Amino acid sequence: MAQLLIPAGYKPLLDLQQTELAIKKIKDFFESCLSAELKLRRVTAPLFVLKGRGINDDLNGVERPVSFPIKDFGDQQAEVVHSLAKWKRLTLADYKIPAGYGIYTDMNAIRPDEELDNLHSLYVDQWDWERSINPSDRNIDFLKDIVRRIYSVLLKTEYIVYEAYPQLVPQLPQEIKFISAEDLCKKYPTLTSKEREDAAAKEYGAVFIMGIGGKLSDGKKHDGRAPDYDDWSTPNTEGFSGLNGDIILWNNILGRSFEISSMGVRVDKKALEKQLLIENKEERKQLYFHKRLLDGTLPESIGGGIGQSRLCMFFLRKAHIGEIQSSLWSDEMRAECAKNNIPLI
Repeated sequence: MAQLLIPAGYKPLLDLQQTELAIKKIKDFFESCLSAELKLRRVTAPLFVLKGRGINDDLNGVERPVSFPIKDFGDQQAEVVHSLAKWKRLTLADYKIPAGYGIYTDMNAIRPDEELDNLHSLYVDQWDWERSINPSDRNIDFLKDIVRRIYSVLLKTEYIVYEAYPQLVPQLPQEIKFISAEDLCKKYPTLTSKEREDAAAKEYGAVFIMGIGGKLSDGKKHDGRAPDYDDWSTPNTEGFSGLNGDIILWNNILGRSFEISSMGVRVDKKALEKQLLIENKEERKQLYFHKRLLDGTLPESIGGGIGQSRLCMFFLRKAHIGEIQSSLWSDEMRAECAKNNIPLI
């Protein structure tokens, strides 16, 4: 309950029925627009994968996946996906997707170790996308171009919502600000990484924080990243390491930063070997995914995830993700939300 934020005087701008209709409108429009902007085709994705093949996303390396035995496989264990970061790259190879084109899918996950609050749920739903690139695209300018394209879709979606529901006035700035985690560290040396995100998001309205995963000049990481999907260690022309980042918006309802996407250029062979060494995870080289990457049978790519419920929560000016999706919440949280005009589904 200490994690629950209660906005003063909060009242939903849409009722439950309007909310459900608006969720459908947002998801349909955003998905179609993102597909056209990034040249992505929809594919069907798994809910679970086999354990021990290196395909499941390890997130920060400490979260426990939901697992279960498969009777017909001699009780071999399967894991509910955390995300599809590695599976998508395998799929690009299997479908022989050329550079400049990609795939997207509806990803549904269960993350039992989430600390439940206004933004975090046991149930995760996002658009997972991946696009094949050329080796020459492994640079900061290309990364920024893709971010700007995604942000343009956010702006269009916000307008479509406003057109249907005039009480939901647009808030996003016309441009997204780019700043590195290292520059944030230097700008706000006395703040935590979360407090730096709050400060940057409040100042700019929308920000892409670049270079997340490696240690900064203060000896700490801005945030954790698995060593085997995003490239967070390759030096670039702007004086810091990292070809990845997070899209973060300022949430006026909650008065805090609001991450809606984690994304980046994926590791090549050199970056994978370097990051596995840094994180002391070199044993992963023996796993199926990693062998495919090291033997050169996987394409270069860029990709990420965009939270579906979070996106709807932001555009519909909701105070809690439970107003968008059906999940499990403690009796105490449900009672506190009900008392403060936050109707959880």
